[in-house]
Amino acid sequence: MKRIITTIALAMAASAALHADEGMWLPSLISERIGDMQSKGFRLSAEDIYSINQASLKDAVVLFGRGCTGELISPEGLLLTNHHCGYSQIQQHSSVEHDYLKDGFWAMSREEELPNKGLSVSFLDRMEDVTAAVLKGYSPDMTEEERAAIVKSNSKALIEGASSKEHGLRAIVESLYYGNQYFLFVYREYSDVRLVGAPPSSIGKFGGDTDNWMWPRHTGDFSMFRIYADKDNNPAAYSQDNVPYRPKKYFSISLKGVKEGDFTFIYGFPGRTQEYIHSEAVRYIGEVSDPHKIRLRTIRLGIQKKYMEQSQDIRIRYSSKNASTANAWKKWQGEAKGLVKMRTVQVKKNYEQAFEEWAKGSVYEGLTDSMAQLYHELEPYSYAADYYAETVRAIELTNFAASVASLYKEEEFPEERLHEIAGAFYKDYHLPLDKECFVAMMEEYDRNVPDGFKPEWFRSTVSAHGNVQALADSIFANSIFTQKCTAESLRAEDKERVLSDPAYIFHDTFLQWYNSTIRPHIINIDSRLRLAYRNYMRGQMEYAESVHGPAGRAAFYPDANLTLRVAYGHVGGYSPADGVIYSPSSSLDGIIQKDNPEIFDYNIPQKLRELHACKDYGRWSGDDEKMPVCFIATNHTTGGNSGSPVINADGNLVGINFDRVWEGTMSDIVFDPEICRNIALDIRYVLFTIDKVAGAGHLLEEMTFIEN
Repeated sequence: MKRIITTIALAMAASAALHADEGMWLPSLISERIGDMQSKGFRLSAEDIYSINQASLKDAVVLFGRGCTGELISPEGLLLTNHHCGYSQIQQHSSVEHDYLKDGFWAMSREEELPNKGLSVSFLDRMEDVTAAVLKGYSPDMTEEERAAIVKSNSKALIEGASSKEHGLRAIVESLYYGNQYFLFVYREYSDVRLVGAPPSSIGKFGGDTDNWMWPRHTGDFSMFRIYADKDNNPAAYSQDNVPYRPKKYFSISLKGVKEGDFTFIYGFPGRTQEYIHSEAVRYIGEVSDPHKIRLRTIRLGIQKKYMEQSQDIRIRYSSKNASTANAWKKWQGEAKGLVKMRTVQVKKNYEQAFEEWAKGSVYEGLTDSMAQLYHELEPYSYAADYYAETVRAIELTNFAASVASLYKEEEFPEERLHEIAGAFYKDYHLPLDKECFVAMMEEYDRNVPDGFKPEWFRSTVSAHGNVQALADSIFANSIFTQKCTAESLRAEDKERVLSDPAYIFHDTFLQWYNSTIRPHIINIDSRLRLAYRNYMRGQMEYAESVHGPAGRAAFYPDANLTLRVAYGHVGGYSPADGVIYSPSSSLDGIIQKDNPEIFDYNIPQKLRELHACKDYGRWSGDDEKMPVCFIATNHTTGGNSGSPVINADGNLVGINFDRVWEGTMSDIVFDPEICRNIALDIRYVLFTIDKVAGAGHLLEEMTFIEN
């Protein structure tokens, strides 16, 4: 009886999504959740969220670039996303003479809006369950390799059929539930996307890495772009003849604000979660991988900081790289602590034990034990791969050498392309910084990776030179890629010179070793794990259904994979530790409290100080006559949700999602409704900044405001 009770209790824990604000739901299937959403305050229908027959909220949401979300806020293609999502574009347009990172940028006319080569946004046109079509021709007696070949072939046919119908369409087939289901996603992609506005980093990145992932937060993390199309509103390459895109749908903006308990939902493109993984996978992430990667990035960040503090030029060059390095570094710290606090490994083990009790005599018996063995087999290779990615792959010079070498594989040497990639590389490169990183990273690699899991070439080369420092001295002294003029002067006949360059040899030797020694083992074990997870996922659903009925199975949402999802919850504070209680909103008062002209990340514009001093907030202040800045809610988010619209019960825009609280970053693996909170920028602070700080009120004239 005790065993039966334990089994049922653990099954109920597995179905926690029935009771909490957890989940990232497919919009095309939102009708299955709409009752729960409406019971929590939502006042629209499933058809309002997602429709292929009429304009719906999905038509106002875009995949921004290849890893963020954006939303349309005007009938003239005006788009909002995060400052950190547009950071690389802002940085590319910046120089010492025009430091848009430091001073901000605002186009006061359409003619001043700045094009961004390589940037695109994608609207989801439709999504469709294509499981039967993808698995057509498959039989259970086939090998995993044969199944994979069928899936690849059938997916290719579906993609080609969907993409060829109209100009600008892009299609992908994505696996859900570890290959138990497949969906076709068809996107309409626009590539003429221009920078309209960005606040200075002292607003858009206020608090820097110190405040990143933390609450309370006071960061005005937004930037503005505009989508352009041809005269027929179709996707088109950049042209001065293009006109602002006319969206099917754009968000009206609520000026009412939010308060604790208000319903919220987020529409966006979450990147990656692993909610259903085995306890051994969680153990490796929390106890091995995260701690090592944190330590390696701590070293890199220290070197970057040292050089960035030396000059404004280096600071501009490395601002985007530094932010990218620091973001995951801090997230991993919160994730590792959260996994320990929630005893996630042990909870998973208990669940797996209960699952095995239930599975006795079925096709699922022994499944979790075999998965544990696979993870033990995988671990040394994953460890070597982690170190390779965080050390060897972090060296800028050798990566650039490989990029140039790849040009010689083309039939005709692309000289113009060489100048393009060289210009981009050297614009943001500082050799002393990179060389110091090389030495630090490769010393850590040599010290911590077992000899059997690193290239013999590296061991012998370091031995021949005496140490890593001497190896770095040799590579950086003799490589042709340390000088821009030398690199740009390369021609087709210089192929052997490039392929014999020490920077390229370093990169290529490591790559060949990784591809021949480490990667094949990872691929082989991953293939066996994929089959195990496909069965385990199906088994978990059956297990939950045996306890809860159909509602148990319905509680399983697919892991995030950068496809459009809905997450809903409510505005709410939290208590991360005994005696600590956080309210759900922050204000300009908090910015003034943190303001410090001596610290770059906390030195706010004088204009902001003056506006606060005279409480000149215009129509954008809250009911308490304070200027709201950020708020937190219980929506389930992850990377990729950056820039996502935060929407109220009436479907109006109230904020822009940009982060999670540090204590809840383990939500990619396990969601705790008591702690996990997404951080959103209050839309009223965005409007206040545009109006009062930037003086760009002409942009407000495009928007539609809802007062109540």
